[in-house]
Amino acid sequence: MPRLLMEQQQIRGMQQFKFSGVRTENLGATEYTIVTIAVDESGSISGFEGDLLKSLIAAVEACKKSPASDNLLLRVIKFSTMWTDGIMEIHGFKPLTEIDPANDYGDFQPGGCTPLYDATFSAVAATVSYAEKLTTDDFAVNGIVFVITDGVEFGHRSVASPAMIKAEVQKAIRGEGIESLITVLIGINASNCRSELQAFQQDAGIDQFINAGDANKSNLAKLARFVSQSVSSQSQALGTGGPSQTISATI
Repeated sequence: MPRLLMEQQQIRGMQQFKFSGVRTENLGATEYTIVTIAVDESGSISGFEGDLLKSLIAAVEACKKSPASDNLLLRVIKFSTMWTDGIMEIHGFKPLTEIDPANDYGDFQPGGCTPLYDATFSAVAATVSYAEKLTTDDFAVNGIVFVITDGVEFGHRSVASPAMIKAEVQKAIRGEGIESLITVLIGINASNCRSELQAFQQDAGIDQFINAGDANKSNLAKLARFVSQSVSSQSQALGTGGPSQTISATI
């Protein structure tokens, strides 16, 4: 099938934060769950970057097999201070049918430090902004965001702050641009900074923090299943007026 046209958007005057999404006039359904996955590519993932990539691919492949796959739009970003503004968009919001995980997701190249605040802000704010556009264009929409990291904000290099992230989360809760939004912070191989990640989750207004444990193949496989199952649960909640009630508190 032909590739759908994408367009780039800026997040509310924040020049350094941009995202892309499929043009809404090219969408065929009337309702969508929009999903963002943000993956840490900082130097500390060295040694398990291959398995982390496999986990991402497995999660997307599982989502493609979901009964709701025709109503899912996915954005994937990776984050490290290696990248301009700390974020590299692998692809913007587009239908799963347009995604080939085996070929679209190149090898992770660990390096740099962790701009966790900027990555989380980009993930949440882009999801909210794109949801608002869909709603304006008469689509029903809800969303879910996953931020996967093995560390905390390093050196306060981010432009965004936890308060800015919390404001975006609150906008989703209080506004009418999205039916519901679930945000999940996932620590992998992050036991030494678990308390700091939990504090960030609270300060940023993120719904859940989940410690996925050590970065071994078993836990990364569980991570992939958790992501796909959570996406499926949130997609099933679309039209109910609220978020999914079946997302697990553990992996």
